[in-house]
Amino acid sequence: MKATLDRLTAHAAEEGLLDVAYAKAASPFGPLLLATTPKGLVRVGLPNQDADELLIDLAERVSPRVLEAPVQLDEVRRELDLYFEGKLKRFDLPIDWQLSEGFRLRVQRAIARIPYGETRSYTEMATSAGNERAVRAAGTACGRNPIPLVVPCHRVLRTGGALGGYGGGLPMKEGLLELEGIRSQN
Repeated sequence: MKATLDRLTAHAAEEGLLDVAYAKAASPFGPLLLATTPKGLVRVGLPNQDADELLIDLAERVSPRVLEAPVQLDEVRRELDLYFEGKLKRFDLPIDWQLSEGFRLRVQRAIARIPYGETRSYTEMATSAGNERAVRAAGTACGRNPIPLVVPCHRVLRTGGALGGYGGGLPMKEGLLELEGIRSQN
């Protein structure tokens, strides 16, 4: 059965019929939903997010041609496993940024450049995106980041080092920072 599904998925991809491939992946925090397009990783759903709602959103915003295709996400799962084991400091995955635009996209691209084990403030992210006064908008860009973990919004803190928010919940944010050797001030 799995071999047949893999062949059908490969055929759909070859024929240009597979616009979004998705798979689930394990993490120390719970299951993740991963989705990719031919351009790259487009979505990482966190354990506290409804996977079905995320897939519906992808079908509406990217393409209705969404198919479970774990093989298409093997490299993403491999890199996430290495990250969670503390063996990967920088993801080397193509990113499809189509779910973000404008200021939000500029903030998320700035977040993607924050090195492992370092943090930045929401103010620094607003400044990096071209508007130092748009701190709340930078926070919103973090909260609406469609590719958390790989685009490490958990590394963005309030001025002074307090955690701020996180789409996966504050315990997950604290756990990710601890994994990277960062101590928060919460």
